[in-house]
Amino acid sequence: MKKVIIYTDGACSGNPGPGGWGAILRYGEHTKELSGGEALTTNNRMELTGVISALEALNEPCEVDLYTDSQYVVNAINKGWLRSWQAKNWKKKDGPVKNPELWQQLLVQLERHQVSFIWVKGHAENEYNNRCDQLAVSQSRKYKA
Repeated sequence: MKKVIIYTDGACSGNPGPGGWGAILRYGEHTKELSGGEALTTNNRMELTGVISALEALNEPCEVDLYTDSQYVVNAINKGWLRSWQAKNWKKKDGPVKNPELWQQLLVQLERHQVSFIWVKGHAENEYNNRCDQLAVSQSRKYKA
């Protein structure tokens, strides 16, 4: 399996509000940037969309180290929340899980790829996380009135 490194970030101006996501995929000497956005969304939706879009962009099953500053995403995977939510039909103690359709899309990608989720501090000294933030913010600005 090819080993790929992915960085992702999401941004939202208002929550909800115009949002964007950015991703950087690295394989050997190759680097690819992806980004997108929506007119009315949430930060968590953009964080998830960035992760999903990056994984969907891989042409074959890969071993992936995925870096994100989203504790929401990292904890959902690494602490087992996602599998628990799925087993409980997308319900938590305090009500329904938000964004179940995105979590289901992510599960499809997790069946396809071997992904390790790694949290990085946002807006710190990680050049790839900072670049993803720039991509995400740039996309969100396209939807501001």
